[in-house]
Amino acid sequence: MGNKEIRLRFAPSPTGYLHIGGARTALFNWLYARHHKSTFILRIEDTDQIRSTEEAVNVILEGMKWLGLDWDEGPGKGGEYGPYFQMQRLPLYQEYTEKLLKDKKAYRCYCTREELAESREKQAKENKSLKYDRHCLNLSDEEMRKYEEEGRKPVIRLKIPAKKIVFNDLLRGEVTFDGGLLSDFVIMKSDGIPTYNYAVVIDDALMNITHVMRGDDHISNTPKQILIYEALGFAIPKFAHIPMIMGSDYTRLSKRHGATSVMEYKKMGYIPEAVVNYIAHLGWSSGDEREIFSPKELIKEFSLDKISKHAAVFNMDKLNWFNSEYLERMSVDSLTEMLIPHLKEANYIREEDLSEPKLEWLKEVVKLMQGRFKNFSQFIDYADYFFVDKINIEPQAFQSVLNKEGVPDILQALKEKLPFLKCWDEENIENAVRGVASSLQIKGGQIIHPTRVALTGKKIGPGLFELMVILGKEKIIKRLEEVVEKIKK
Repeated sequence: MGNKEIRLRFAPSPTGYLHIGGARTALFNWLYARHHKSTFILRIEDTDQIRSTEEAVNVILEGMKWLGLDWDEGPGKGGEYGPYFQMQRLPLYQEYTEKLLKDKKAYRCYCTREELAESREKQAKENKSLKYDRHCLNLSDEEMRKYEEEGRKPVIRLKIPAKKIVFNDLLRGEVTFDGGLLSDFVIMKSDGIPTYNYAVVIDDALMNITHVMRGDDHISNTPKQILIYEALGFAIPKFAHIPMIMGSDYTRLSKRHGATSVMEYKKMGYIPEAVVNYIAHLGWSSGDEREIFSPKELIKEFSLDKISKHAAVFNMDKLNWFNSEYLERMSVDSLTEMLIPHLKEANYIREEDLSEPKLEWLKEVVKLMQGRFKNFSQFIDYADYFFVDKINIEPQAFQSVLNKEGVPDILQALKEKLPFLKCWDEENIENAVRGVASSLQIKGGQIIHPTRVALTGKKIGPGLFELMVILGKEKIIKRLEEVVEKIKK
């Protein structure tokens, strides 16, 4: 099975969807594991009981599957280090907490919120650093009993040694923290649920995780986690903190920069391989000019030394470029197959419509439009006139192209000529259109532009004569008639 020693994990909290930042972290872990022929684990960190939902778990799993990031151990796969949901691991955390209490490396704290706030206020007045004042560090059994009788439920705090904490980040080199600035932080809440930093260490240690690769917003958690590893006598994994993804205005990525949820991109009609290819380039580069990589090529090329130390910038135009590159390279058959669900959703086609001739016609439409749309929702907007009876003419196109003197007469002349065409193909249609132009003594453009707007409602699109072949004689004559009426009104 390759290098069994290396084990990486992606551990999302199911409090929302799988967002672009999370997907990039998952992808980098997956690529590293696949590159080293080692193990990639998916673990669900669901200790935030108020915000964690089953629905969010499913959305995360769905997002991972859509992107093609398969995991070796985790939900639906099992594995010898399970369970892979934190809430199913509570007895483990409890067991290690007892050990820390017994070894006097942790202690019960009964302070109320009010008491903690009061202590902080006092420290602020005295210009001291704001941290827990260790009021409960050396309570006698008597004092503890008294607090228990008052109905106070304790949290468990880790006793922090005042020392320097140093670790070697695989991307940044040596990082040093002053442990003296850290407060004795809570590792178990009063309801028996572990805090994030505590659960993550026990899980990573028991699952034999060797490399923790995550966003650099976690870097401040690392010293706390190292102290927990040391207190429990666990081996410390290697850490790599990846720079964040920013929006185009260099603020944290949010909805205004484009959808942040991976499944939104599926809905909008992006190709998963294009999304993977794009997010792989957010903070990583192969070192050469090439941009399009198959997953296999990404696995082969991926290494930590090619990850940038600067924040990556998410750019919707660039994602669209990647997606259109993939769309242009696809076969018409595959593209049509992928478009069908989107066309059904837009009510442009129904299952029962998809007879052999209709499918062939649809492929002709797709072939004509290929290279003109960047995602499937754009196709739905651009190609609507093939699927509806009544087209919407863009107001600006109506004003600037159709609402001109002489246009109704030009379109009327074309409408009268077309029924006599024996053979409905590109050559004959072009001859007819140009024939009308020459009989009216006008330039080709003066008939081509209004005809396009009359048939599609848009000023730009594919070649007019190819388009007319696919739209069909009947539809065209009807549309020309309707537009002439509309202009005259």
